[in-house]
Amino acid sequence: LPSGRVSSRYVYLKELDARGFVIYSNWLHSRKAQDVQSNPYASLAFWWGNVERQVRVEGKVERLSEEESQAYYDLRARGSRIGAWASEQSEVLPEELGERAVLEKRVREVEDRFEGREDIPVPGFWGGMRVVPETVEFWQGRESRLHDRFRYSRDGENGDWEMKRLSP
Repeated sequence: LPSGRVSSRYVYLKELDARGFVIYSNWLHSRKAQDVQSNPYASLAFWWGNVERQVRVEGKVERLSEEESQAYYDLRARGSRIGAWASEQSEVLPEELGERAVLEKRVREVEDRFEGREDIPVPGFWGGMRVVPETVEFWQGRESRLHDRFRYSRDGENGDWEMKRLSP
């Protein structure tokens, strides 16, 4: 990242396929977009505390095609599709104009624009990104902090996975 600081957030994982882990977002305004522009790598962490399990994923980020993004976008509720057009995600809403009122005005404008239409196109600034895993680590809690850890790393030449057991 340009600042050299770490950035993290919770995201809504929408898909997992043979190529990787997929989320959707605003790629013009969001903090995620800024992060990915300056560093094309991301990590994901999944935690299941009640069973003492964790999975960490690290890999390169790739943007989904407009067609892939449109396919998911069409499944979203109409209000969510309108919201994607209306929200300048992560941007500060102007206080002097009544913050929330600005957002609600944008929503009304987008609703008017697409009145009577269900075929709302995906905004060019919105879409999916895939984290293509290069490393996946599985962690299982054990007594006396002697946890089991297994790291799978993708071989750069042939794409095969290599597994190593790690110390806790």
